[in-house]
Amino acid sequence: MPILKALFRTCHPLPSLAITAMFAALIAQAAPHGLGPAAAIPAVLLGEMSIGWSNDYFDAPRDAMARRTDKPIVSGVISQRTVLIAAIIAVAASIVLAFSINTACGTVDVVQMAAGWFYNAGLKITPVSGLAYAVGFGLIPEFATSTAPGVPAARTGVLAAAVLLGVGGHLANALPDLEGDRVAGVRGLPNVLAERFGAGTVRILTVLLLLGASGFLAIAGSPWLWLGFAVAALLAWLGISGEGRAPFFAALAIAGIDVAMFVLGGVPLS
Repeated sequence: MPILKALFRTCHPLPSLAITAMFAALIAQAAPHGLGPAAAIPAVLLGEMSIGWSNDYFDAPRDAMARRTDKPIVSGVISQRTVLIAAIIAVAASIVLAFSINTACGTVDVVQMAAGWFYNAGLKITPVSGLAYAVGFGLIPEFATSTAPGVPAARTGVLAAAVLLGVGGHLANALPDLEGDRVAGVRGLPNVLAERFGAGTVRILTVLLLLGASGFLAIAGSPWLWLGFAVAALLAWLGISGEGRAPFFAALAIAGIDVAMFVLGGVPLS
């Protein structure tokens, strides 16, 4: 059905599945048995889909002005109201599932969902845009450990790595569009930093934040993770010393290494 296809497209399926996969790996590590993984993973997926739907809902006026006919709402395949209803139902189901595990898990889910929704609703074009990424990504380890028996707290170093990964990823995502965003009047954190200190400084900061995440994970995990940090450090040096899009590609590669270290590195979360 056209509406179902449009709903699938507007939930941003690839990012939703990718982030859910990262959550799932950490949840399975923190709580391999019991209700936690069974309820938490669907909760994450529904939450990520709700953030995708809310993104297209809030962006619909700007997409229409930009004549983004590739967007289902703009092309008229689905109404803005239908997308909003889907987003509300999904986020409500996500929160209910998270609270069915325990209060801590539900509370973390509420905070993460609020970060994603507020980002879409307007934080993305303000200087505090990075806060939503710091909260949304920074609490991923806490969400995972909250599903485990006894609800252990996530380790400080792991939380720090997740925050740096989130903020660094936010800056990296904005690097290719800094000039276009400046012309459009976007005033998100990456744009404000570029305006005040220059785009080159933002590129360097992006690489260093992501390298910092690699360092925290190496300290928290097994010795072989220092190999991952060494590769990330080499990429950081190449990115900082390179020109053109070199910092952007270096940032993407380091972010990929960070995610692999999180998911495959056996880093103790609590």
